[in-house]
Amino acid sequence: MTDALIRQRERTPDSHDYPTRRYDLVKEFTWALAMVTVLSLLLAAVFSSPDDKAITLSGWAKADPTDVVATAAGELAGTTTSATYGAPYNHASEGQSVLGMKLQKWGGVGIPVDSADLVLQPLRGVPGDPTLAMALQQWDTLTPTQQTADATAYADAVAKATGGQLGGISPSGRYGPVPVLAIRFLDLARAGGLEGSLTSSGSFYGGDQTRTMLLLADGAYLEDQAVADHLGGDQWGMMNEVGNYPGQPWMWLYTFWYQVKPFSTSENADTQVWALMMVLTVGLALVPWIPGVRDIPRWIPVHRLIWRDHYRRAGKA
Repeated sequence: MTDALIRQRERTPDSHDYPTRRYDLVKEFTWALAMVTVLSLLLAAVFSSPDDKAITLSGWAKADPTDVVATAAGELAGTTTSATYGAPYNHASEGQSVLGMKLQKWGGVGIPVDSADLVLQPLRGVPGDPTLAMALQQWDTLTPTQQTADATAYADAVAKATGGQLGGISPSGRYGPVPVLAIRFLDLARAGGLEGSLTSSGSFYGGDQTRTMLLLADGAYLEDQAVADHLGGDQWGMMNEVGNYPGQPWMWLYTFWYQVKPFSTSENADTQVWALMMVLTVGLALVPWIPGVRDIPRWIPVHRLIWRDHYRRAGKA
């Protein structure tokens, strides 16, 4: 038996002859790292997100004092967004629902927040101010109905102020102690004392920003800044870059639904979009078991174009 036949018999049925070439792994890695580094620096310089400083309560008070006063009055009146939001902060509303299921209400009030305390609690900690102490005492003696009426009247007066200035507030209304409380609240915010007073996590290190963010979001200043940076709800909302684009690719599918009906006009849009995304996610996971959908790659063989070298070699084998 010849040597060629012996080698042929010893060869396993599945063995093949594959071409080989020298490959310098370290060199390839070094080149790849260098190229990625240069591209990252160039793209970051051209397409990087704006590095804006965080909006603080102190900055808010200095930039738009009228909005701070109006928000303080609204918190005392219980008419702000957080005051009427419902769970998880309060029982003021049923909350959002989907298909008749009140998911927000089912969640319950896990983070109880009294909107009036967003204003009163920081003010009660201010020492050495007899005028403020008297206003707080007067507020405590009012009935809930009187408190709401006085705070609402002052909030309406601030909204109608001439030129949007505090000096243009009508002095003829019945506001009770609300003007003093609102102005002292503005002074405390300007001085930077409001941050530490609202930020508390029940431990030595205060880190719970819930009440701070609720107060800031109840005003108009935060939303105005978001709209100016193209971050409003009708401007695709969640994004890192300014401009007319949906921003992060993995966010566009979620924010897309807010731009179309019925979600764009629904009061339950958040819950409805969440439910729709859950259905789509489950559908994506079940693609291999859905007749027709799972056959699309055979009908539209895009993969054969991507793996054309493999199929070309397989056809020659």
